[in-house]
Amino acid sequence: MPVPVNERCPHAKKCGGCQLQNLTYEEQLAMKYRMCIGLLGRYGRVAPVLGMADPLHYRAKVQAAFGMRQGKVVSGIYQSATHNIVPTDDCMIEDAACSAIVRGVRRLLIEMKLPAYDERRGRGLLRHVLVRRAFGTGEILTVLVTATPEFPGRAKFVEKLTALFPEITTVVQNVNGRFTSMVLGEEERVLFGSGYITEALCGLRFRISSRSFFQVNPVQTETLYRTALDFARLTGKETVLDAYCGTGTIGLAAAGQAGEVLGVELNAAAVRDARQNAKENGIRNARFVCADSTELLTELAKERARCDVLFLDPPRAGSTPQFLKAAAKLAPQRIVYISCNPETLARDLKLPVERGYRAEKIQPVDMFPFTKHVETVCGLVLRGR
Repeated sequence: MPVPVNERCPHAKKCGGCQLQNLTYEEQLAMKYRMCIGLLGRYGRVAPVLGMADPLHYRAKVQAAFGMRQGKVVSGIYQSATHNIVPTDDCMIEDAACSAIVRGVRRLLIEMKLPAYDERRGRGLLRHVLVRRAFGTGEILTVLVTATPEFPGRAKFVEKLTALFPEITTVVQNVNGRFTSMVLGEEERVLFGSGYITEALCGLRFRISSRSFFQVNPVQTETLYRTALDFARLTGKETVLDAYCGTGTIGLAAAGQAGEVLGVELNAAAVRDARQNAKENGIRNARFVCADSTELLTELAKERARCDVLFLDPPRAGSTPQFLKAAAKLAPQRIVYISCNPETLARDLKLPVERGYRAEKIQPVDMFPFTKHVETVCGLVLRGR
């Protein structure tokens, strides 16, 4: 769906969140395609970018900053590289239901005469609101981030909020009293519901809490993961290793088509979530360990362990030479690299190609319309296989 230039957001220059506001959606896809060809074309044919039928309001996770301005409560988005709040009521890439809840919270603060947090003075109540909507189930999590555990009229506030928005299934108070750019603090209290929501993806169900990492564009996440599974060519017998596995989404999606799955992740909380997700989905052929991916791959290579397919989904900085050398020594028949940064992907592909792999398929996926970012799935196969 081409989006005309004259519908661009009025806050674009101050916010800085969407860098491609001057382009139609078709032009954005063409630009990202040219970028991927320029970076990755030397490794193989790059397929056209998989875009969205409707590139608006795709973010199912909304974070709004709250503050005081001339004695009034304001909420919105931080201006790029600052803590200056750009007051907004709507965002063209944020889920409309989530944005409405943020506006509702602001109205209730004013109605109940509760202050937002004043960062300059270090006092006040509400710092942030985080809202997540599960696309597959419709469940909504609302997180109220306060500067202190004390929340005057807390029960009444939640009662009014859930009456205004009966679609909210759970409300959590998170306490963050530090001077930090981090939105969430360590202390939490469930005020309503279970404290988490459940998302449906690739035929599975995943629990999402306030701190859970989960892709913010559920429509394109399904596209991304199904592309990765297609590139893996699983037959039901393979031993699969899912590196940088997070909460286990890719590994669990692969489990139904593989013999066994091992997921490895350094974040202990994410590993706990992955194990819980496996249990709730009745998946018994997947296990998850808390370890450094590079160290584990190195040990498996020394032991000549079997690995038929390797999935890796590293952060924007990409993988490491040590990991890639260990992966090449382990010698899986296929490597499926899911990248959120084509520049680091182009750098990382050099080593496995030198060690006997070829890029069989390269598929960009537009996860973040109106921004410069693009995800890419690259399927590598050992030469001669």
